[in-house]
Amino acid sequence: MIEKKYSKPLRTTTDFDEFSFYLQKNSFGVISTSTLKRLWGYVNDVHKPRVQTLDLLSRYIGFDFFTTFCSYLKNSSAYNSSFFSAHQVMAKELVPGAEVEIGWSPNRYLRLQYRGNAVFEVQEAKQSKLQKGDCFETATFLKGQPLFLPYILRDGVRTSPFIAGRNGGLTLLNCIEHE
Repeated sequence: MIEKKYSKPLRTTTDFDEFSFYLQKNSFGVISTSTLKRLWGYVNDVHKPRVQTLDLLSRYIGFDFFTTFCSYLKNSSAYNSSFFSAHQVMAKELVPGAEVEIGWSPNRYLRLQYRGNAVFEVQEAKQSKLQKGDCFETATFLKGQPLFLPYILRDGVRTSPFIAGRNGGLTLLNCIEHE
């Protein structure tokens, strides 16, 4: 809701700097760039935001307090469970050897080969923490949604869970046709 009102997504350090300055310049209050980055998940941090920070952001989108905003969310159909439409690729619909391209911001790209039994192997990786030869399991890729993986199999060792496209989801999703 904040990004919608601000009319600009918050994805880069510059975006957070500009939004922090905008809030202060327009008399909403002061929130540091680092606090905004933590709230948006741009950086990993375990600090809980102060209520004053949440109240300030709630006022920016038209609510008196953060608790008022939370009440709105509990009763709003826009923020509760629902069905939705999305371009998707389901593993069960692929044949072994099929290839899938996925990408996410900023400039991440993977070309995957389906191995069967919901297992994919990375064939090509650009700007990603995943590497050629890594394998993982997933039943579905949904464009516009983050990809949650229970682990990456790298050199025979399972990693911790991995998330691709945390901010904004998958922006590229294609099945590659081979003749």
